[in-house]
Amino acid sequence: MFFLYIDPGTGSMLFSILIGVVSTIVFFGQKLILRLKFAISGGHAAKISDTKIPYVIFSDHKRYWNVFKPICDEFENRKVDLVYWTASHDDPALQEKYEHVKCEFIGEGNKAFAKLNMMNAGIVLSTTPGLDVYQWKRSKNVEWYVHIVHMINDITTYKMFGLDFYDAILCSGEYQANQIRKIEELRNLSKKEVSIVGCTYMDSLQDKLENFNSRKSVQNAKTILLAPSWGASGILSKYGKKIIKCLIDTGYNIIIRPHPQSFTAEKELMEELQNIYPENENLKWNKDDDNFQILNTADLIITDFSGIIFDYAFVFGKPVIYADTKFNPAPYDAAWIKEPLWTFSILPEIGIPLEEKQFSDMKNIIAKALTDKSLAERVKEIKKSSWMHCGESAKLTADYLIEKRRVLQNKK
Repeated sequence: MFFLYIDPGTGSMLFSILIGVVSTIVFFGQKLILRLKFAISGGHAAKISDTKIPYVIFSDHKRYWNVFKPICDEFENRKVDLVYWTASHDDPALQEKYEHVKCEFIGEGNKAFAKLNMMNAGIVLSTTPGLDVYQWKRSKNVEWYVHIVHMINDITTYKMFGLDFYDAILCSGEYQANQIRKIEELRNLSKKEVSIVGCTYMDSLQDKLENFNSRKSVQNAKTILLAPSWGASGILSKYGKKIIKCLIDTGYNIIIRPHPQSFTAEKELMEELQNIYPENENLKWNKDDDNFQILNTADLIITDFSGIIFDYAFVFGKPVIYADTKFNPAPYDAAWIKEPLWTFSILPEIGIPLEEKQFSDMKNIIAKALTDKSLAERVKEIKKSSWMHCGESAKLTADYLIEKRRVLQNKK
């Protein structure tokens, strides 16, 4: 008996080829059917476009519901039909009782991509990078692909070519728009439509805080949150055991919240660290899909270049310590740009740096940061320029999508 092994890269390539072949057959069949319908209808185009979905949102994971819920709510309030497709069977969206927004689970992994690659829609909105790069291919029956950011951070920290084949990008601030234009120039790409709409996720986080019952249980010790990004440049990859040990030695309550992607891409590392440092009275590992409760509970955050820095500083107004992890831009679009990343130019103005040689003095550094108010005013200024249209993002996003659909229809 022979066993054949196919590595993930080859498997992905074979899947793309298979989908390409199937898509060609399907599109050819659809085109033939449409021509027949067109002829039968006497040339009335309106009669042959009934199956096209006007607006589709695609979410590759349930954790992005906090990005899309405000948009779905806005469409529902306007009584405009929208379809929400998710690759998570337990996405909170599936529990919503909408009248005009239809939420569907379309399968995980390749099953989801197979449906996406042959979808028939006017406008598709997503946070997922890699369109037309990996398994997710542009469908010939989709008129317009729109990417919306899900955090306030450098848009060039997506994996290389992640946004190249979108038609439009919805940004939180001008710095992201400038980075997109720079990449287009360097790679000789056609200009995308870029619109600054703010950040729906941040708006919803702000709303939660404003409506939250602020009563907090009395604790004997402050709570410190370690919440890094994932990958080779993240805190847990660079300093894992060492930084956790030093944090435990401070005597503070410690919560470790790895990036959700770490449990997939760095599974062995996560298992090793959790085995060495299991949960106890003063140490917790957090995997919540919604990070509101943890951010609200923590008195201080320690992170690296993760976008959670801005969630914490801009919404909760609490102190930030950022570790120097020597970020390697090689796998990202950032590798094309010579200028320092926006995040790293901003960090010294909103947070306190932490070097590896200072780990042994962690308790004193944290104690000082908890009482330092010197950065508060600067944080407010940076917030205005990077999180624009605060509180209006869902409205502006819906405005863009609906107006774009109108323009596309008029062109026909």
